[in-house]
Amino acid sequence: MISLAPGTKVYLASKPVSMRLGFDGLAALVRPLFAVEPYGGHVFLFRSKSGNYLKALHWDGTGLCLFAKRLERSRFVWPPLIEGGVVLTPAQFALLIEAMDWRRTVAPDPPRLPVQI
Repeated sequence: MISLAPGTKVYLASKPVSMRLGFDGLAALVRPLFAVEPYGGHVFLFRSKSGNYLKALHWDGTGLCLFAKRLERSRFVWPPLIEGGVVLTPAQFALLIEAMDWRRTVAPDPPRLPVQI
């Protein structure tokens, strides 16, 4: 289980990338794909062409972390192939890592502040 700090965004690249890329190669893809800094504390997910392998890049404040997961008998649920990517909620990220259909999870609306009279 990967716990994320509040306010951490999860960026999912929708187009496949080479899984031979490591820390520097994936970090170089972040700026053109998402227009954000790879060292901002967010999580960046990249998929393989076959769809059964993913890599996650995350800056934890002291260095880059690179996580990988390969499914042996199934594939992850991915969005359609488009330019750029998708921003996931932490709950959708957890479902994706568990190979569940994260698209069926709808983020609740933010709580409304009470009206003061």
